[in-house]
Amino acid sequence: MREIYFDNAATTRVRPEVAELMMKVMTEDYGNPSARHIMGMRAEDYVKTAREDIAATLRVSPKEIFFTSGGTESNNLALIGTALSRAKRGKHIISTGIEHAAVYKPLDFLREQGFEITILPVDREGHIDLEELRRAVRSDTILVSLMYVNNEVGSIEPIAEAGRIIKEQNPDCYFHTDTIQAYGKLKIRPKAEHVDMLSVSSHKIHGPKGAGFIFIDERVHLHPLILGGGQERDMRSGTENVPGIAGMGLAAKLYYQEFDKIEEKLLSVRDRLIDRLSSMEGVTVNTKKDGGFAAHIVSASFEGVRAEVLLHALEDKGIYVSSGSACSSNHPAISGTLKSIGVEKELLDSTLRFSFGIYSEPEEADICADALSELLPVLRKYRRR
Repeated sequence: MREIYFDNAATTRVRPEVAELMMKVMTEDYGNPSARHIMGMRAEDYVKTAREDIAATLRVSPKEIFFTSGGTESNNLALIGTALSRAKRGKHIISTGIEHAAVYKPLDFLREQGFEITILPVDREGHIDLEELRRAVRSDTILVSLMYVNNEVGSIEPIAEAGRIIKEQNPDCYFHTDTIQAYGKLKIRPKAEHVDMLSVSSHKIHGPKGAGFIFIDERVHLHPLILGGGQERDMRSGTENVPGIAGMGLAAKLYYQEFDKIEEKLLSVRDRLIDRLSSMEGVTVNTKKDGGFAAHIVSASFEGVRAEVLLHALEDKGIYVSSGSACSSNHPAISGTLKSIGVEKELLDSTLRFSFGIYSEPEEADICADALSELLPVLRKYRRR
């Protein structure tokens, strides 16, 4: 049975070239980058190369790239680090109702510490209203954090326009964007988009888990959250994860070298699946085929079938997707996103996410759609009984 992995927004298969490089670092060039002997210097070279390669993909300075354990740590550093360093300037922060838990949970923590959090609503396609953002920014606003690409439905926020508005309203306000689903899928230019900080996770771009980075503009001052030996220029102490950093650097370099080819493939898979799903009775596709949505995510709601049941039915056919269930206590962000875009109440527990990577093929969209066409009538009939 052919296996089809349509859960690349959750994690991706590591590229063979990346795994090979990481194995070399772990078994041959395994020194500590802080050591002053040749083994340490070799390890330090891997970190330097990755920093330079990643900076090139964003057109920023290598000294503005700081390595972390992943997107969650990067988001926490951006939000809590800003709050700790700027509390005397103000205690107002702006975000949206469709953020990942790695953003909204730090915001919940900051609210408990006395910060005021303004949550912007989104329209039915998951996009913010820029005029509402303009009205929300105040003289005491210290941070705006907007997700670049939503992890559930794939909507792309107008980051460049938002950045311009934020800086017009309050030039001292920091602007952070969670680009964990956007990096690799879009050509991101933080300097041109007025972005002060952005967060990235390696395992979304066919790199290893446990590695990530945060871009911090050289003009931004953050309070570090992890204190110790002063690695990453005192921003994030702890011995560097050299294999992970090296693998992430190579994954990023390869992704952007092949950007146009990868984007074309992702769009072909996405659009084919959207076309097939749109023709099915009782299926609502929450992702659109236009520039307002990323190329690698499709969200769809299936009337009369619980998402968990459909997910496991597809799994039995070797097709792996993720649930957009609103009732799972382990995934509260999903509920917030689907409710925010106005998904009907009876469909909140009937939504699946299909997401694609460099190993996805257009014909897999047809196989998945054929499986759904076979399963849906049976599962709906079973539920009615």
